Amino acid sequence: MIVGLIIACEVAFWVLLAAGLGFRYGLRMPRTGLALLLCEPLLELVLFTVTAIDLRNGAEPDWRHGLAAVYIGFTVGLGHSTVKWADARIAHRFTGGPPPVKPPKYGRPRALHEWKVAGRWILASAVALVLLQAAVWYVGDAGSTGSLRDWQSRMVWLIGINLVIAASYTLFPKKEPARRTGV
Repeated sequence: MIVGLIIACEVAFWVLLAAGLGFRYGLRMPRTGLALLLCEPLLELVLFTVTAIDLRNGAEPDWRHGLAAVYIGFTVGLGHSTVKWADARIAHRFTGGPPPVKPPKYGRPRALHEWKVAGRWILASAVALVLLQAAVWYVGDAGSTGSLRDWQSRMVWLIGINLVIAASYTLFPKKEPARRTGV
């Protein structure tokens, strides 16, 4: 049931995103579009509630409950940037808005960009870690929490990977190629 709900939440996220942007730009109803986009956090609230009820009713914590926590964390950390990304592209493509800003390619600006990206992934992982720990405390000694702990270790690894990637752009910045001057 939990996995099905996670899939339904993911599908509903994209449906709400498409509907919100469709109303905003296609039908020129920005308030309705905004209202649809603001409904997206309700999906995670439903998933959180159903997962908590499932655990309260005695379900053995397993990978599905961990996946639900991770999904919620990733939606919190990456959902807003995904909506902004899609919004910029739809505005440009269908309403003549400015072209989406491309990330810088070189030097310090690229390093700063990579730290911002890493920050979003770290936030997603941190929220997942908190939710997973809350689930461990919620279950307490009554159940096996090994699968939840496994998800926690994956989130710690993900944080580490993002720190390494961002740090590599800081320590070894990509240099802009020399410009050719020729006739």
